[in-house]
Amino acid sequence: METTKLSSKGQVIIPKAFRRSHRWEPGLELMVIDTGEGLLLKPKAPFPPSNLADVVGMFKNRVSPKTDAEIQAALTADLRRVWRGRH
Repeated sequence: METTKLSSKGQVIIPKAFRRSHRWEPGLELMVIDTGEGLLLKPKAPFPPSNLADVVGMFKNRVSPKTDAEIQAALTADLRRVWRGRH
């Protein structure tokens, strides 16, 4: 178990092993949640949550639909490109 101290400015140092294992970098915003037994730190979501109804149709008319034949041709071309790059 790791321990840390609360500074006179109310700052707490999160031990490096925890920051590394959670990939927390400087500048990360954390939410502080009171659980009743202590405090929980969670990274703040970079974007507000959304549901499907909010975003459905947002790309409508921006991308032309492809036929099955066009999709197959693109996949075949990409597979050939990747395969040639291996040799």
